Amino acid sequence: MKQDIIAPVAQALIEAPRMLLRPLRRSDAGLIGHYAADRRVAEMTTTLPHPYPPGAAESYVAQVMRPDHPETVWAMDASEMGGAELMGVIGLKALDRGQSEVAYWVAPAMWNTGFASEAVRALVQANPLGNQTIFASVFQDNPGSARVLTNAGFDYLGDAEAFSVARNAKVATWTYLKRLA
Repeated sequence: MKQDIIAPVAQALIEAPRMLLRPLRRSDAGLIGHYAADRRVAEMTTTLPHPYPPGAAESYVAQVMRPDHPETVWAMDASEMGGAELMGVIGLKALDRGQSEVAYWVAPAMWNTGFASEAVRALVQANPLGNQTIFASVFQDNPGSARVLTNAGFDYLGDAEAFSVARNAKVATWTYLKRLA
């Protein structure tokens, strides 16, 4: 696995078999806005609103590019392998005591292709934040996302609930964890 440091945010570039996880670029905003505007994508996240407002993608990219942003976000980019330049995003939000929470979404055209599982596995293997434990949660009506986590070696921890902005409701979740140390 290849890891390089990209300036100015000193964020790891992570190579996976069919894609590269790279820092977001301002030019990603158009595709992020296009995919995030899809109700199917928004409703499977806690943070994406639906409808997705104009300018939200540009604002999101600008925020995650800031060095003081609490989440490190990568684009799933398969352009060097002949695929799409942006298939989705994956991020790690640092918690305390060597822990992070991973979150991701993938464009609907890439669902059921294994790209999300590959991205999560590569991120966990690279462990760019030096975590001891990584958590994740998925909505219970999204078993595909649960498979992504179990394919990456995450263990089921329990049930909970989280608020979905797009649904404007609390939604039942499954919580998972992966111990790295």
